[in-house]
Amino acid sequence: MTGASGGILGAFVVVAVAAPEFTGRWIDAAFAVATRWFGLYWQLLLLATFLVAVVLAVSPWGRVRLGGGGRPEYGRFKWVAMVMCTLLAGGGVFWAAAEPMYHFTSTPPFFGDLEPGSDEAARAALAQSFVHWGFLVWAVLGTLGAIVMMRGAEKGLPLRPRTLLYPLLGERVRTSVVGAVVDVVCIVAVVAGTVGPIGFLGLQVSSGLSDLFGVPDTYATQLVVIVGLTAVAVVSVTSGIDRGIQFLSRLNVVGALALMAAVLVLGSISFVVMNFLGGFGVYLRDFVPLSLYQGDAAWAGGWTIFFFGWFLGYAPLMAIFIARISRGRTLRELVVWTAVVPPVATTFWFTVLGGTGIWLEQQDPGAISGPLTEDGLPGAIIAIAGNLPLGGVLAVGFLLLTVTFVATTTDSMAYSIAAAGTDSEEPARQVRAGWAVLLGLAAAVLISIGDGGITALQSFIVVTAVPVGLVMLPILWAAPMIARQMAHEQFPGRGRSGAPVPTPRADADREEPPAGVPGRSATALPTTIAEIPRTER
Repeated sequence: MTGASGGILGAFVVVAVAAPEFTGRWIDAAFAVATRWFGLYWQLLLLATFLVAVVLAVSPWGRVRLGGGGRPEYGRFKWVAMVMCTLLAGGGVFWAAAEPMYHFTSTPPFFGDLEPGSDEAARAALAQSFVHWGFLVWAVLGTLGAIVMMRGAEKGLPLRPRTLLYPLLGERVRTSVVGAVVDVVCIVAVVAGTVGPIGFLGLQVSSGLSDLFGVPDTYATQLVVIVGLTAVAVVSVTSGIDRGIQFLSRLNVVGALALMAAVLVLGSISFVVMNFLGGFGVYLRDFVPLSLYQGDAAWAGGWTIFFFGWFLGYAPLMAIFIARISRGRTLRELVVWTAVVPPVATTFWFTVLGGTGIWLEQQDPGAISGPLTEDGLPGAIIAIAGNLPLGGVLAVGFLLLTVTFVATTTDSMAYSIAAAGTDSEEPARQVRAGWAVLLGLAAAVLISIGDGGITALQSFIVVTAVPVGLVMLPILWAAPMIARQMAHEQFPGRGRSGAPVPTPRADADREEPPAGVPGRSATALPTTIAEIPRTER
């Protein structure tokens, strides 16, 4: 399985280098078919996943502990840091600065004609960005799939994508041909989705270094960046989740908070706060129609459906990683801290960077949109930093943060890919390191033909999202079924909803001694923590 996945990646790289134009045309055609025929399905799937996850979280079943019970392996801060930094990746910097500006200069068709440069256009631009990086994509990456995966692990199944089909196939999923195909397809999808950001990072950091310090923006510089990032990822993934991965994640969170505070202080706090509230209000008000927008098929395919398909391709491997680090958490914690709190934090981060860019653009038209048009994604963040006091320091900080963000995604996905190829609890170090090296090597080769190879690979993940979307469909009813089963196991004597069921007593008329008096029923007081009523565990 691992060999097949690596072989497919190798074949893609060889064909892309040997015939880049042919590869680009083939991927573009497949991309168009995928978005046209499956786009609405993906939108509905992501919306349904989020809604089911929220219903489970607020239900009595939200109290069940996942992964067989026991205390969580990681503290809350370490756990949330790993979740957020793995999912956010390089988009946390470059897309956060660029996407709101794209929508500000060209109003999304959902909002019709708005006055260019107005505050209303700013709120619409932010709301549209929130759709692509908000509740739905976080929910599909870290909630229902992780619940099914952890239940499978309880039953002795390996942390492989095929385990998502356990509720349908039972024990047959171990040896079935369908399971093997699912594993390969899901690994290829996440490899494509990870190699793309690594390659773009090399291109973007090289461009940033050229703007800041005059470093030649050449393949040699791009290669150095990718080699450095790969080395960090290898060290991190070989040291394991307990050390390298969680250390990088905490470093990312601290760095992001520091840079966010600096931008707020040096920019306009009032503008950011007001437009965050306004943009988030628009996002919530039009939540369903924005999520399901199909009015302009070409625009939706290039933006909303592209992002939804891209994140969907990550979903099975992310379920493996989230399951690995979330044992002992309640279902409610899992949903709140993967599909509710992180999206809110992400949208605020997008407002700090993208909103500050809009504020600067309003004061000086072209200050941000010009570099974005000329230099692409890195042009926006460099321009935003350059138009603030201490611009050079901020720009370097953002470039370093992007490197560590992408390194965190690379090591986490290398770990998950290695785990998907083994039946053991912990994949071998050399396998983890090998996948990290392979991801970096593929990116280095693809950028040798320019950004066309990386762009094709990023579009390819949307194509692979077609079968992945079918794999993720059964979890919509499998996760509630599993939550109910676990509630019955962990809270025996309770009803279907998990609520206490009164038990008739034959001696109901007999006077009961007061608490603490000999002869009192042994069941009158709670004997375990699980029996104590609570709203959150």
